Amino acid sequence: MGPADVGERFRWLATALLCAIAVGGAVDLALDRPTTPWSFHVLFEAAMLALTLGAVAYLWTGWRDAGRALAETRGELAARGAERDAWRARAEKTLRGLGEEIDRQLREWGLTPAERETALLLLKGYGHKEIAALQDKSERTVRQHAVAVYRKSRLSGRAELSAFFLEDLLLPAGDAPRDPDKE
Repeated sequence: MGPADVGERFRWLATALLCAIAVGGAVDLALDRPTTPWSFHVLFEAAMLALTLGAVAYLWTGWRDAGRALAETRGELAARGAERDAWRARAEKTLRGLGEEIDRQLREWGLTPAERETALLLLKGYGHKEIAALQDKSERTVRQHAVAVYRKSRLSGRAELSAFFLEDLLLPAGDAPRDPDKE
């Protein structure tokens, strides 16, 4: 049974329970055979009956709205997924070429396979702890690989490593972002 089934079952159970309370209150009121409809007892039970039925209506309205919001969110998520997949498909050739060139440069620096993997994860923005968890290595080993990468590449750190590969990455000339301060 999935989460949607559990939610649906809860919805019907809560509705049945509240309706049973409402019916019980109505039956109790009828069995009491009040002499006047304006007594405190009658007004109290009528208010409880109205409150229970109002709670059912309120819950169903909330559940309906939540269902609509969930469907909208799922649609947006699917659209973002499709957008991501389309971008990946368009960029795949370029990214593959960029990846090959990055690997070529890392090999040219004489990095070992472990150091190349560490350098790539550093370029992706991972921290030493995250890389250690991904590689199933100690953080100390990852730090040693990072130091070796910087030493062999003659770069001073992660920022220079990223800049080495990404500094010349530019947007097309006509699509450069505008600086609002210069306008």
